Amino acid sequence: MNAFLKGAALALGIVFSAVASAEVEVNINEADADTLASQLTGVGQSRAMAIIEHRETHGPFQAVDELTAVSGIGNSTLDANRDRLAVD
Repeated sequence: MNAFLKGAALALGIVFSAVASAEVEVNINEADADTLASQLTGVGQSRAMAIIEHRETHGPFQAVDELTAVSGIGNSTLDANRDRLAVD
């Protein structure tokens, strides 16, 4: 393989790697339990169900910080996921 093709292959690899590692945004007002559990660090099925129960009981979250009102979700879980959380 010539130098041009090696360079092009390397550039494509970098682009595909960046796309694959991009974090998924999770809307905590719309996501189902499977999405919450699979996309959020420290959130399993029971905590995902607690998030859904909280929003059904208290209405939609106005800010991601309100997630700590859910039983089992503390500041460390919120901080681990903050960059990928959305409320709208």
